[in-house]
Amino acid sequence: MLRPRGLRASAVAAAGLAALGSVMLSASPARADPIGVQAYGSEQWVRSTLHLPAAWTKTRGAGVIVAVIDSGVNPSVPDLAGSVITGPDYSGVSTPSSNPNWGVHGTWMASLVAGHAHGPGDGILGSAPASRVLSIRVITDSTDPNFSRYQNESASRGQDELAEAITYAVAHRAGVISLSLGYSLQSLQVRQALQDAYDHNVVVVASAGNSGDAAEVAGTRSAPPSFPANYPGVLAVAAVTSTGQVASFSSENLSVQVAAPGKWVPAEGRDGGYWYVSGTSPACALTAGVAALIKSAYPRLTDAQVISAITSSTASGSRPRGGWDQQIGFGVVNASAALAAAGRLAAASPSAAGLTAASHFGGGPAAVPPVPVPPRGPGALIGYALLGLASLALIAFATSRMLTPAGARSPRGPRADDPGADGPALDPATPPADDADRWATPANSRLPWLTGPPSPQPRHAAPRGQDGSRPAYRDRPPL
Repeated sequence: MLRPRGLRASAVAAAGLAALGSVMLSASPARADPIGVQAYGSEQWVRSTLHLPAAWTKTRGAGVIVAVIDSGVNPSVPDLAGSVITGPDYSGVSTPSSNPNWGVHGTWMASLVAGHAHGPGDGILGSAPASRVLSIRVITDSTDPNFSRYQNESASRGQDELAEAITYAVAHRAGVISLSLGYSLQSLQVRQALQDAYDHNVVVVASAGNSGDAAEVAGTRSAPPSFPANYPGVLAVAAVTSTGQVASFSSENLSVQVAAPGKWVPAEGRDGGYWYVSGTSPACALTAGVAALIKSAYPRLTDAQVISAITSSTASGSRPRGGWDQQIGFGVVNASAALAAAGRLAAASPSAAGLTAASHFGGGPAAVPPVPVPPRGPGALIGYALLGLASLALIAFATSRMLTPAGARSPRGPRADDPGADGPALDPATPPADDADRWATPANSRLPWLTGPPSPQPRHAAPRGQDGSRPAYRDRPPL
């Protein structure tokens, strides 16, 4: 994985800030940071594509916690100051957060969710700038000094850690979970954690994957599925460029529901500098911020309603012919229209907001007439009891006749020791030897999927992902 390129170094040199970056901003807050100003300007196309300025007139995401489950977030960078809650580290390695290679990818993603800039027109504005980020670390960056150790741990352990992170996010009041990572196979533990999220109306957003180029080279129409993007109930996000075209690296498959900016997206790094990042990772983070806007304005909506508001209100010019395709889903996210759609859902009556029993079953249990059977009196009960006794007597008589040896059935019949006599009765509990295979229960009679899920294996953008190692983040360098 190559590190995305920084913003133009010439601008840094011209301002005399090449080595200072955010340090000077801290020392002289009244002075504009030319690089922050440039980042803000470079981000204009992202804000425009998502229709964020119009959405911000209604809400900026206050009161919502977005769990960024990633490589960690530096809470001290200027555009995230005061907006980060630091959660646990489930990565399984001991790299300290003070290490300059800790939390690189996670800080980029957090700035795209909750970046609030650090002055007018100076820095990164995330899609929900008034929201807060709950940082939970489950992966490492490729430059992390413990990256090789992380890669050598079992894939199943990585999935277990992801499940723990999701559970922690739900328990600590996250309204949205952003997952810019992926595995090639499913995990029972992750599915259970996601169910917990759904039960608490937490909106889960995930990157669709960066296997589009690989699928094209392989000559296949669809990229392989990526989890958690491919789990039911997760909003999977593809990436588009500044021209609205689907990025070549963006995975195309049935999981894709919407798309968002994902190529040359400005973001703040853990060092306080600014970077262009590309991949479905930034698209996921930006969309998670849009979900936070809806949760802020309409906190009573369910997770399914929030996702419905986003998928049903995409930018009209971006919707594919037929309404959906596996490249762009239902189209590019439109934050302003999504808020309007959410408002309509919130205003609907409970019966209109969801399907009622009456609409499916003709009025539900209350509309079902009673069974037309008159109540029985004592006489009828005595009659039924006598009929039952007669039936039992008849059954006993028939059974005794069946169990009587054939030779005893009639004085005129053959005796048991005659050549034509019947042999001993066949015990129905003892199968014939030549039919044993139909009676025996094989030791492996349980279906394979009932014995436990397969050991999950992660997928990576880099070739090393094919060896069963654990996941790295999903970004690609700018093309």
